[in-house]
Amino acid sequence: MKDDKQFEKDSSAADSSADSVDEYLQTLGNEDAREIRYYSQEQPFSAEEMTQLVNEDRLNKLLAQSDEFLSSLSGEIRDFDDDGL
Repeated sequence: MKDDKQFEKDSSAADSSADSVDEYLQTLGNEDAREIRYYSQEQPFSAEEMTQLVNEDRLNKLLAQSDEFLSSLSGEIRDFDDDGL
């Protein structure tokens, strides 16, 4: 009796895995279906969860560094344009 229940449990798990593989294989050739499947697996964060996950000080430092980098890059591009004229 115990073996029968274990077999039913194992076979139902195998069916769900097989179904998942079959569904995935069917979406391989269809770009739209693949994209929908990909985005349907996303789990968006609430605003409260994001505030718990994000290190605000570190984020602000990274944003400042990116602003400095972009300003520097813009200056280099202007200098390059001026040298070429």
